Amino acid sequence: MIDPSLPEVVRIASELIRFDTSNFGAGNAKGEREAAEYVGAYLESLGLDVEYYEPIPRRTNLMARVPGRDRDKPALVVHGHLDVVPAMAEDWTVDPFAGLVKDGMLWGRGAVDMKNMNAMILTAVADILRSGDRPERDLVLAFFADEENGGVEGSALVVQNRPEWFEGATAAISEVGGYSITVDDRRAYLLQVGEKAMIWIRLVARGRAGHGSRLHDDNAVTKLAEAVAAIGRTRWPIHLTPTTEALLAGLGAMTGRGTDDPDALAGAAGPAEAFLRSSFRTTTNPTALAAGYKHNVIPERAEALIDVRVIPGTEDDVLAELQRIVGDEIVIETVVRDIGMETPFEGELVEAMVASIGRHDPGVPVIPYLLGAGTDNKALAYLGITGYGFAPLKLPADLDFTGMFHGVDERVPVESLVFGQRVLADLLRTY
Repeated sequence: MIDPSLPEVVRIASELIRFDTSNFGAGNAKGEREAAEYVGAYLESLGLDVEYYEPIPRRTNLMARVPGRDRDKPALVVHGHLDVVPAMAEDWTVDPFAGLVKDGMLWGRGAVDMKNMNAMILTAVADILRSGDRPERDLVLAFFADEENGGVEGSALVVQNRPEWFEGATAAISEVGGYSITVDDRRAYLLQVGEKAMIWIRLVARGRAGHGSRLHDDNAVTKLAEAVAAIGRTRWPIHLTPTTEALLAGLGAMTGRGTDDPDALAGAAGPAEAFLRSSFRTTTNPTALAAGYKHNVIPERAEALIDVRVIPGTEDDVLAELQRIVGDEIVIETVVRDIGMETPFEGELVEAMVASIGRHDPGVPVIPYLLGAGTDNKALAYLGITGYGFAPLKLPADLDFTGMFHGVDERVPVESLVFGQRVLADLLRTY
């Protein structure tokens, strides 16, 4: 039973976590339809018309348009995804799908990525409409399936087959931005204005099948292991972009340090250090292995999955270098490939987001950054919609918030959710 005395944004986030919407990839997901129907019912209770789109059975997406005061202004897309990555319950100290509130935190899979923001969107819009007010401009509220698998069965199909949902929209906001970090005991907010490109690849090694007891010099598992180890040892060089240069300038201004050593400067950001360092370079992380079917049979084929996140504009060079690293005997198959994006830290929406944070946390700097991962903003970019990460959260200095993404015991402070809902409602009223 959810405590009815909790703020509505916390109750909604907790209820969303209770929908197990685990996405295992390759079409293997669950719970998205039920979560979408819950969100749709909430929006309908506010008097909004909801449209659903299910291009693949149970992969449910939905949209509602909120009329603004000035309908001549371009619409703003405010979007979230309903799926989450799986959670191994035995690794957690709480039930990952109970939506538990304890120690001032909301715990559960999706508390950070991104059922927190979904709840903030819903309750921010509710706050505006229940007061008899309207947002400044039309809002397109969209909730997608399958983001955790690159959106191939979610936002990508929505953009392809329901582009009219986003008619008149030129910009979008979603997850992984607007949250605070602590830099040398001073708070700052990171505003996401770009995303690295995403390339998910499969390494395939082939050899000669045989009995496990024999001398064998053509073993697919050995070939694959050597290739995976070579990628694991690779450290890609720093490659700064206009956004990461602006990030370093902001950190340098806060700390009084130079920007010639980006990794060292990122160290001033405490728990966010590793998250920021990943934005300075390409990353290539092995994530899964598959080979064999019996202990005493040498398999003919072995495979590995590699998550490649690439500095925008260097995709082809990185793929060529990966082939060089693993050698000609390894076949590289591209499973998913999506664009990188980068937008200047300027303009009316950027100014409005910065101002909204400033009204609720005065005097704290807001710094742009490049997200090392990706969001559904990539799909919207194909419609010419510029995407930003703005899920505002004022966080404790000692919380490794970025480490919570896809992590064990994922959690977010209750007070941070309340702060975020207020800042988001402020933005939607004024922009």
